[in-house]
Amino acid sequence: MKRLKVKDIFRNIKKSWRFVRKEKKRLFLCLFFSLVLCGMSVLVPFFSAKMLLSITDGLFGILLGISLLVMILEICRHLFHYLYNIIFGKYLLNITLSLQTEIAKETLKLEVSELDKKSSGVFIDRLNVDTRDIANIFTRLGDAIIDVVTNIGVLVAIFIVNKIMFLYFLITLTILFILQNMKMRKAFAIDKERRKISEKNTGLISELVRGIRDIKTLNATENFLDSTNEKLEYALNKNYDMQKVNFNYSLLIGFISSIINFLFIYLGIVLINNGSLTIASFLVIYLYKDRVQGLLRYITFVIELMKQFNISCDRVFDIIDNDKFKKESFGDIKKKKLSGELEFKNVYFSYTGEKDVLKDVSFKVNHHETVSFVGRSGSGKSTILSLLSGLYKINDNRGSILIDGTDINLYDRDSIRDNIAVVTQNPYIFNMSIKDNLKIVDPNMTDKRMKEVCEIACLSEYIESLDDKYDTLVGEGGLTLSGGQRQRLAIARALLKKTDIILLDEATSALDNETQEEIKKAINNMKGSYTIVIVAHRLSTVMDSDKIVLIDKGKVVGEGTHKELMKSSDLYKSLYNKEDNV
Repeated sequence: MKRLKVKDIFRNIKKSWRFVRKEKKRLFLCLFFSLVLCGMSVLVPFFSAKMLLSITDGLFGILLGISLLVMILEICRHLFHYLYNIIFGKYLLNITLSLQTEIAKETLKLEVSELDKKSSGVFIDRLNVDTRDIANIFTRLGDAIIDVVTNIGVLVAIFIVNKIMFLYFLITLTILFILQNMKMRKAFAIDKERRKISEKNTGLISELVRGIRDIKTLNATENFLDSTNEKLEYALNKNYDMQKVNFNYSLLIGFISSIINFLFIYLGIVLINNGSLTIASFLVIYLYKDRVQGLLRYITFVIELMKQFNISCDRVFDIIDNDKFKKESFGDIKKKKLSGELEFKNVYFSYTGEKDVLKDVSFKVNHHETVSFVGRSGSGKSTILSLLSGLYKINDNRGSILIDGTDINLYDRDSIRDNIAVVTQNPYIFNMSIKDNLKIVDPNMTDKRMKEVCEIACLSEYIESLDDKYDTLVGEGGLTLSGGQRQRLAIARALLKKTDIILLDEATSALDNETQEEIKKAINNMKGSYTIVIVAHRLSTVMDSDKIVLIDKGKVVGEGTHKELMKSSDLYKSLYNKEDNV
C-alpha cells in the first residue's frame, strides 16, 4: 500500500471542490455546529469533575448550580446536533447528486470499446459508492480535524496541570499510534483489492438479474449459482481478511490500552502520595483521559479517511477527467441538417486491434437511396452501421468514412447523432411507459406525432389493445413486450428523430412473417424521403432495395440490385436459395 501523500490529498480536494462549492454555505454551517458540539463535549467533563468535588465537599448549592448548567449544555448539544443532521443531510444529498450526475454524463461519453472491455460493475460501484465517499469527506474531515484540535487543547490543559502526566500520555499515544498505523496499512492494501472485486461482483449481480430468463430456460440455475457463489465467496473472504486485520490489531491495542489504564491509575497514586498532584487535579485528568485517548482515534480516523478519499477520487476522476477511460472524440464542424450521402473509402477496422473485421471496404450510398448489406453471419455487416453511427472509429485512420463529402471525424457529436437514427439488432427498452420510452428521443412530442410513428411502425393496434395504452409500463428491457414489439417500438423511436438518415440493423429479424411484411411496407413508404441503410439476415426483406451490397469475410464481394446479384454472384444466389428452401 503506497504511503499517503499530502500533494495527492490537495490535488483531489481541488478536483472535488468544484462540486462542493455550490453547497459551501451548508458545509460551513456543518463545521460551525461541529465546532460548537466539540466545545460542549470538552466542557461537560470539566463540570462533571466540579460536581464530584462539590459532593465530596458537601457544597450542595454549588452542585445544584453546576447540574443546572450541565443540563442546559446537554439540551443545547441535542439541539445543535439536530440542526447539524438536518443541514448535513441536505448537503450530502446535493453533493452526491451532483457527483453522480457528472459521472453518469461522463460515462455516456466513453467510447463503446471501453464499455465492451469493462464490467458494468466498474461504473455502477463508482457511481453509487465512491461518489458518496467524496461527498462525505468535507464534513467528516472537518469534524475530525475539529475533534483533533479540541483534544490537543485537552492535552495542553493536562500539560499545564501536571507535566509528568502529560509526558505519560504522550508516550502511550505514540505507542498506540504506531500500532494503529500498522493496522491501517495492512487493511487498506486489502481494501484496494476488495473494491476491484466488488466492481466485478456488482456486474455479476446485474447480469444475474438481466439474464434470469435465459438462465431459467437454459436450466443453468445450478451452474450459474455455483459460479456466482464461488466469486461472491472470494469477495466475502477479502472482506473477512480486512476484518481479521482489524480484529487482530484491536485485540493487541485493547490489551495494551488496559495496561496503559492500569499504569495511569498507578502513576496517579504515586504522584498524589508524593504531593506532585492533588486529588482534584487527578479527577479532572481522569475525566479527560478518554478524550486524550480519543485524540489517537481522531488522528488515525483522519488518515484513514484521507486514504479512502484518495482511492474514491482516483476511481471517480478516472472517468470524469479522462485519466484512464477513453472518451469519444469529435470534430468542430456543426451541421444542423445532413442530406444523407454516405461513402466508405478503403476502410479497415478491428475491434481488438489485431484481427480485421473489415478489409478495404468501399461503397457509396446516394442521397435518399435505400441500400442493404447482406452476407453470412460474422461477415462485418453490423460493424459498418456501428462505424456509420459514430459508435466506433476507424483504427489508425485506415481508410475514411464520408457523410455529405466530409470526413465523419470532422463533425461534432450533435451533427452526427441528431442526423442519424439507428434501430439496433437488440434495442434496449427502458423500464418506463411506452410514452416515456418515446419521449427519450423527443420530450416535446405531441400525442398526434406519437401515434403517427407507432402507426408507421405497425405498433399502434397493439398499444390500443392495452388497458393503459401508451401509459403502459413495459418493464426492465421491455420484458412485457415480445421481441417483435420491442423492435417496432425502437423503430417508432427512430422515426421520432425526423432525420434524413435511418440505419436499420436486423430490424426485422425478430418479427413474424406477417409483421415483417408490414415493416417492409413501412420502409417502402419511407423510400425516396430518407437515406436508408439496412443490414439484413433475410434477403427476402431487402429485395426491393435500390442497391444491395454483399459482404463476405469483411470484404465487399458484390454490389447491385437483387436481380443483378442473382446473375452475377454465386454466393448471393446460394444464400437466397437456402433461405427460400427454409
